[in-house]
Amino acid sequence: MIGDNDTLNLDLTQVPSPSFIVDQEALERNLAVLDRVQQATGAKVLLALKGFAMFSVFPLLSKVLHGTCASSIDEARLGREEFGGEVHTFSPAYSDETIREVFELSDHVVFNSMGQWQRYRDLCGKHADRVQFGLRINPEHSEVKTALYDPCRPGSRLGIRRQSLAGVDLKGISGLHFHTLCELDSHALERTLAAVERNFGDLLAGMKWVNFGGGHHISRPDYDVDHLCSLITDFQKKYQVEIYLEPGEAVALNAGIFVTTVLDIIDNDLNIAILDASASTHLPDVLEMPYRPMIIGGGEPGEKPYNCRLGGNSCLAGDEIGDYSFDRPLQVGDKLAFTDMAHYTMVKTTTFNGVRLPTIALYNRGELQIIKKFGYEDFKSRLS
Repeated sequence: MIGDNDTLNLDLTQVPSPSFIVDQEALERNLAVLDRVQQATGAKVLLALKGFAMFSVFPLLSKVLHGTCASSIDEARLGREEFGGEVHTFSPAYSDETIREVFELSDHVVFNSMGQWQRYRDLCGKHADRVQFGLRINPEHSEVKTALYDPCRPGSRLGIRRQSLAGVDLKGISGLHFHTLCELDSHALERTLAAVERNFGDLLAGMKWVNFGGGHHISRPDYDVDHLCSLITDFQKKYQVEIYLEPGEAVALNAGIFVTTVLDIIDNDLNIAILDASASTHLPDVLEMPYRPMIIGGGEPGEKPYNCRLGGNSCLAGDEIGDYSFDRPLQVGDKLAFTDMAHYTMVKTTTFNGVRLPTIALYNRGELQIIKKFGYEDFKSRLS
């Protein structure tokens, strides 16, 4: 296991730097939990590509999961070509140019507004023999503390509020989709379901399916899986609908590390280690969320004898990962491993400042396989 904070059965000196390393055994453990939900309830779990899109492991994931959910043409195409199974596509808005290709690639297409549904309703009818159509609803119920990740906050652009559905003809709509969670447990879902039933209960009886969205931390050790199963089962029985879940994080939770190397140590009122990695380009959620990732062998500031700030290798002044403490002073050449780095990492990397993308590797029962290395052409091909 390579995602554990206390043990690391991998020789970091033999690992390319910087690199993302995904642990196949951890993926298998997560899949087993997700499949337990599927077997107990009949619900279908999809892989949210926005969170994890490492297609080299799709053959493993597709043995358990029923398909993928996409937020763009390219994600939908990746799901169709590399994963198989069902492809569910949602976008805040579609253009006249993209909607036709979305129809060709998708099994479910979800609209974010009544305006979009009405705009493309006639066109949808031409594809209704093989594509099902849904609406994303906004229960106006917030569970997420960080506003950046709260799709139900006041003024949100995501989802249709109940008042916008008054007196509307929903012929052609077979399902409803909502997404209110981020890294949350089944009790947050229970409160969300109460809001959904309160605001949209009269519409549920006419639906074939309901998508509970993502943000379910199902594979987290303290997650109440039995409670989730009971919520799904009760909802299915009450409304006679098929249930979908689309976690990205739960598939790859605690399933990988990010390895980086100390390039320099400088002193500016405190010790600062410059890494061959960057929060801005490699770990942007550190700045966007923001949050401080855990390091194997590292502690909170002051917890261990030696404190050090970790800084990135781009020109952005705020390219800092955070302050940590260690058992000994860091030295040039030391390698560090950040934990839980499989989801919302590789999918968000950029080549800003010409900083190269990290190598991607797969670790499986003692064997390290380099999946891909990136170079100059990956930077140049994004420009013109």
